Amino acid sequence: MNTHLDSLSHSSRDAWGVGAEQRHRVLRNTYWLLALSMVPTVLGAWIGVATGLAALMSPGVGMVVFLAGAFGFMFAIEKTKDSAAGVPVLLAFTFFMGLMLSRLVGSVLGLANGASLIMTAFAGTGTIFLGMATLSSVIKRDLGSMGKFLFVGVIMLLVAGIANVFLQSSALMITLSVLAIGIFSAFILYDLKRVQDGEETNYITATLGVYLSLYNVFQSLLALLGIFGGRDD
Repeated sequence: MNTHLDSLSHSSRDAWGVGAEQRHRVLRNTYWLLALSMVPTVLGAWIGVATGLAALMSPGVGMVVFLAGAFGFMFAIEKTKDSAAGVPVLLAFTFFMGLMLSRLVGSVLGLANGASLIMTAFAGTGTIFLGMATLSSVIKRDLGSMGKFLFVGVIMLLVAGIANVFLQSSALMITLSVLAIGIFSAFILYDLKRVQDGEETNYITATLGVYLSLYNVFQSLLALLGIFGGRDD
């Protein structure tokens, strides 16, 4: 019975709402913009490491700058997502996120095998993305109910992460990194499935969601690799 209802729902959406061609176009544009967003992210991280800008800030100040900048940019992206300014604002945001990532990247590069750890984290993130993208294309059931649980998980991670800026607990950081990889991997699946089901029709919004998940997966993988796989000599 549910299968028939799902079929009717999708048929109705194609007839009256978001057609297959538009869904494919949004998904294609999301992938292209996601790939493009990696360029300013890498550039921001490189400038941050070269100048030591992020490292100059204390952890507390860095957290305030990160939260203020991230939420400010996300608000601006939401306001401009339907205009010509949407893509430049998103790319400026990814440059800012690269700058904020430079503290972690710089500390890992300070290890003897830092460059290989960064490449491993990048490869791991790419593998997770490909896995989730493939799953999103083969899973037929509606994943809408996942959203509220994932959102609660992100809020808990955010609160615990802010607390750990002051606690400086390595055990808590490891736990949060592992949880973040799981939660944000699931978010990649959820966001891509929404595009494929026609529930998200703006590719800038879709790109923002997937980008943030990839960013957090990469950051968490890199932190774990730095802790467990780093060599000082």
